[in-house]
Amino acid sequence: MAPVTTSNESYCTFTLSTDVTAGGLPSEDEIARDLEDNDPKVKRHALKAAIMAMLGGEAMPRILMQVIRFCINSDDHPLKKLTMLFWEVVPKYQEPTSDEILRAAGGPIQRKLLPEMILVCNALMNDLNHPNEFVRGSMLRFICKIKDEEILGPLVPSIKSCLEHRHQYVRKNAALAVFHVHKLHGENLLPDAPELIQTFILAETDVGARRNAFLMLLNQSEDTAIEFLAHNIENVGDYGDGFALLVLELTRTVCRRDPNQKSRFVRVLFAFLSSDSAAVSYEAAWTLVSLSSAPSAVRAAATTYASLLNSQNDNNIKMIVLERLEGLKKRHTKILQEIIMDILRALSSPNPDICKKVLDVTTDIVTARNVSEVITLLKKEVTKTEDSDMEKGVVYRNMLIRAIHDCASRFPDVAESVVLTLMDFLSSDGAIQVIVFVRAIMEQYEHLRGPILAKLLSSLDDITSKSVMCVCLWILGEYCEDAEILQEAFDDVNTQLGDAPFVLKIEDKSDKGAEEDGAPKMITKNVVLADGTYATQTVYSEAKSTPVETDNNPSLRKMIIGGDVFLGSIVSSCLTKMCLRASAMNDFSPPQIKSMVVKSLLAMCGIVKMAELTSSAHQSNLTDCKERVTLCCRVLLDPKANEKLKDTIITEGKATFSAFLNALKEKEAKAAKKSGLSLPTTQPDDLIHFRQLRSQAQGVDLDLDDGGDLQRATGGIGAGSLSSELNHVYQLSGFADPVYAEALVTVHDYDIVLEILVINRTPNTLSNLTVELSTMGDMKIVERPQSHNIGPLDQITIRASIKVSSTETGHIFGTIVYEDSSTGEKGYINLNDIHMDIMDYIRPATCTDEIFRSMWAEFEWENKVAISTSITELNGFLDHIVKSTNMNCLTPHDDGSKGSFLAANLYAKSVFGEDALVNVSVEKKADNDGKLAGYIRIRSKTQGIALSLGDRITNVQRDLAENQPQ
Repeated sequence: MAPVTTSNESYCTFTLSTDVTAGGLPSEDEIARDLEDNDPKVKRHALKAAIMAMLGGEAMPRILMQVIRFCINSDDHPLKKLTMLFWEVVPKYQEPTSDEILRAAGGPIQRKLLPEMILVCNALMNDLNHPNEFVRGSMLRFICKIKDEEILGPLVPSIKSCLEHRHQYVRKNAALAVFHVHKLHGENLLPDAPELIQTFILAETDVGARRNAFLMLLNQSEDTAIEFLAHNIENVGDYGDGFALLVLELTRTVCRRDPNQKSRFVRVLFAFLSSDSAAVSYEAAWTLVSLSSAPSAVRAAATTYASLLNSQNDNNIKMIVLERLEGLKKRHTKILQEIIMDILRALSSPNPDICKKVLDVTTDIVTARNVSEVITLLKKEVTKTEDSDMEKGVVYRNMLIRAIHDCASRFPDVAESVVLTLMDFLSSDGAIQVIVFVRAIMEQYEHLRGPILAKLLSSLDDITSKSVMCVCLWILGEYCEDAEILQEAFDDVNTQLGDAPFVLKIEDKSDKGAEEDGAPKMITKNVVLADGTYATQTVYSEAKSTPVETDNNPSLRKMIIGGDVFLGSIVSSCLTKMCLRASAMNDFSPPQIKSMVVKSLLAMCGIVKMAELTSSAHQSNLTDCKERVTLCCRVLLDPKANEKLKDTIITEGKATFSAFLNALKEKEAKAAKKSGLSLPTTQPDDLIHFRQLRSQAQGVDLDLDDGGDLQRATGGIGAGSLSSELNHVYQLSGFADPVYAEALVTVHDYDIVLEILVINRTPNTLSNLTVELSTMGDMKIVERPQSHNIGPLDQITIRASIKVSSTETGHIFGTIVYEDSSTGEKGYINLNDIHMDIMDYIRPATCTDEIFRSMWAEFEWENKVAISTSITELNGFLDHIVKSTNMNCLTPHDDGSKGSFLAANLYAKSVFGEDALVNVSVEKKADNDGKLAGYIRIRSKTQGIALSLGDRITNVQRDLAENQPQ
């Protein structure tokens, strides 16, 4: 065997057997004999075998006459269906002779129809005149698949007569048959088809038949369709959903070609907005917005979207409608503000993704007029989350708290009404969101500090989260400026803390003995099995459990005893601030201040002792705790240290936090300004229409183009997306190949649409040209390209649809197969692979740090990528990774900060709902010539997204290194 010399020869091949009987199919003689049988079942089986053999490439010339003789006149309906399939696949033309090929001289060959096809046409005509309406309708549907003019010609009178049949099934399919014949051979076979269908549609009463007739007029005689619509505009709502969708398609087609025609479709568009069909009302709203930016039109469309959002139960429909509303928000914010309460009604959906999208759409458009209503609704929804059976649970509560926080930050009047309500949830799962919100309110609104501190002190014992407790103690230490509240807070903290020592007590031996008595005991005994044999059985007996006494220690003491060293440092700092504030007030006597200092020092000593005895505490935590507590003790005991550090400890905390809040506001303002709509551009010679100067003859109740004038004047109508489409064009074959092919790849989330441009570069006609595609990865071809005949130097566009089921890097490859009509030779061209990038499915997303950490611990697939790049700046490298992977950076960082180490978390979601987590840990080493080093770790629930994202990061690093100047 010769070695492989080309890449084409390296593909795996297999041989198909030329024997028809291989695979269980009968031979041609057996099929012909079975077709003569009187049993319809035997005939059906034989005809199925003949169709399968012909689809496999077998000619079987004898079978055609057998089918004409023994199957045409059968009354068996399944056999008639199979006969129609047979007419579709059977060869209908004679093979050209060598003389005919030479006379054609490279041009199209005039092929002759088989003589037997005259009998077939007669059989088709008999079925078109059959008394049974099912047979007639089925034959009319079959005629829509025939493309041969010689066969369709004799059938035209019968098709016309079917338009007047008494049964609507026949009339419905007859309209489609007329459409098909006129589209292919209108001038030769049915030149009067538009007039025929116009007469038919005026007298038709069936919904389906009227819809098919209008479809024909829409595609073949647009003026006739518009005329019919104008005369019957009052009754359009009674013509069915299918007819309404065709009217909307006609509206879009006409108005985009000629914007002056918009006024003719105003009434019908507004009538469809209130349709009972969700599909019709949605399409009408989308059409209205796409054709006009007038406030009245946008307001009507937005109201329709809100109605669909609350009336439909399908989550996919809700998400689509919310996407439309989000698109309207970019240019028509004031209109959406009018229906914000209708949009918020969708929060009743059990799906958290729907609720998140609703809040994303509405939070930005809250105004001073509607903020009270919005806050009232959000408070009711937060109260509902107390129900443990609620499906959305903690995630939904966190969303609501963030939305309320955003509203309270922008509108101070509502802060007081919500903060006390939210503080009831300090003991729940979403407590960290609540306490962060409370901390911001304490700094921003000074008049609310008293009620909030009182509520916080009453809820201190109910807090179970250590993080929440730390923030509460910081708030008490910073904002207790009133003597009465300060004394109450100090007493409550000491009560919660209890007396030292803060260590667990060692249990007595008697308790250990009791535990041993209550331990499970093993008992072994012999038993007799069912078959009479002996076996040994071991049984564990467990003593009855007695109810455990509940621990009555306060929650703060439990946390300290549990070994939380960091919380102990926070407690020490809080007590120190309270003592320093008390010493600066005249309301406290020296004995009271000394008593507070002594209690604080005893508590600090107990905390340090606890830190030394806690085995789980890290050495760094222990050292930090000792240093912090020592500093607090020196401030309370040493007058010199007190004088130098008192102002810093009391004031610097609030000042730093205030600066942090201001920095966040500035960052959000910059981000909002950056993400806002870019200024539109328009050409100097673009037309601008002024409705005031427009002719009065065009005046109607509403002109859809009124808003378009302003949009056109400001340059809102931009150029097409040709440049973006060119980035997704892939060359499939070479310029020297007989057939050139290139594909435009369009990704629609779950679907990939291929538009393959095929150009015949030869002077001969290529017949049966097929693009055979295959995929690698989680992709499935759902619409395979059909065979086509291409003339000399002609071109054709072939479409294919591919279904995607997961976020994995996939490949699309294939072959072009064709037959040269002049030489009869078959040709094959192997196509270049199309590499589907994971970035087509990745979308930036956000989540809280708690959710990120929980997913990081849960996900089992990890991909670790070493950093190798020519970028020398930490922030520059992070920005490059974020931009290249289309992810969102969850870690706040300052671009102007200087340092030698950077760690950040990135998060994104695929269109299939898969989470992608990335941790970037990069260091700038001085001993490495200033180059960056470190690792990027990727975690996900599935293996594909982790590997694909890792390959993407590796490639963008390599590309950057290659593109750097030498």
